[in-house]
Amino acid sequence: MNSVVMYSTQVCPYCQMAERLLKSRGVEHIEKILVDRDPARREEMMERTGRRTVPQVFIGDKHIGGYDDLAALDRAGGLVPLLEPA
Repeated sequence: MNSVVMYSTQVCPYCQMAERLLKSRGVEHIEKILVDRDPARREEMMERTGRRTVPQVFIGDKHIGGYDDLAALDRAGGLVPLLEPA
């Protein structure tokens, strides 16, 4: 399975929904980067994504976006294939 990295905060409901969706699709491990604990990581997230909001999800080296983007990708049938190893 491709690696999943999620920039998140400790209290973000959309982050929790993204995590539930990913786990429902078989993801066992999500590397969570908590930007509320480390402001430098928030800067890193904004540089990598051009966005300020969490969650920001990466599968492998592909930026998926936030929860709405992740859910739309799943509805379109594109999430599970991305999770499979190349």
